[in-house]
Amino acid sequence: MAAAAAAAPGALGTLQAGRARLVAACCARLGPGWRLPGPWTGPRAGPATWARGWTPAIGGPASRRGFGSEVKTEDELRVRHLEEENRGIVVLGINRASAKNSLSKNLIKMLSKAVDALKSDKKVRTIIVRSEVPGIFCAANLPVPTIAAIDGLALGGGLELALACDIRVAASSAKMGLVETKMAIIPGGGGTQRLPRAIGMSLAKELIFSARVLDGQEAKAVGLISHVLEQNQEGDAAYRKALDLAREFLPQGPVAMRVAKLAINQGMEVDLVTGLAIEEACYAQTIPTKDRLEGLLAFKEKRTPRYKGE
Repeated sequence: MAAAAAAAPGALGTLQAGRARLVAACCARLGPGWRLPGPWTGPRAGPATWARGWTPAIGGPASRRGFGSEVKTEDELRVRHLEEENRGIVVLGINRASAKNSLSKNLIKMLSKAVDALKSDKKVRTIIVRSEVPGIFCAANLPVPTIAAIDGLALGGGLELALACDIRVAASSAKMGLVETKMAIIPGGGGTQRLPRAIGMSLAKELIFSARVLDGQEAKAVGLISHVLEQNQEGDAAYRKALDLAREFLPQGPVAMRVAKLAINQGMEVDLVTGLAIEEACYAQTIPTKDRLEGLLAFKEKRTPRYKGE
């Protein structure tokens, strides 16, 4: 007993040090536009500790003009920066009609390239992933909110791409499922890991083992999607709902949106105590920002805040 008691402080210190490293690593994922403070000293380090060491990095990517036309000319992936009241929303349109939007090596390469560019673009607020092929859907490690708009089929890799998004919306006529076991393989694009986190382990096993395909209503019932809508004549009901959600996100503080996503994502992977420490560290990143001061001033002056992501 005495030996165990003597060893306890050392074990606690090791645990705290490990937690500190995890928190620091999570916060470092804010991206290249941030410089973080020195090592975190424990779960009770207050926001002031982080605030002293935080400064926005100078420079960053060159500014890009917002427009509604395509940014890329490749046929398989179309990237559109929306304009006017939708400025800040980017639409990734997958367009492999001949292959029903299956994820080819070239498409994955283009998606990775687009994701890398968008991650460092501070003007991007929300990203919608949709199909440019009627009736078929098909993100990624992006710091801003991502929405999957499923207006048709999302099977196998298509659903795995949707699972990588923060929010999923679908038409009631949409069909989605991880069907790989029918072909004597398993989901290999994150499906075995993300589906249980989305709907629970037992139900995820049932769906994967059976290769079952769900429609929009069934997917909503099990929690796979957040919203289900009756399909419209244009076949883009899910996309329109995704656009409505993205518009709701646009007025919020960009820095707050990024760190809120980080806190939620990383906190879900650890114990509650470590998660609360991650939240505290992420909260501290918003304290010295110009956006926070603008929010306070706008509230005082009873006007809409004008956030710049600084």
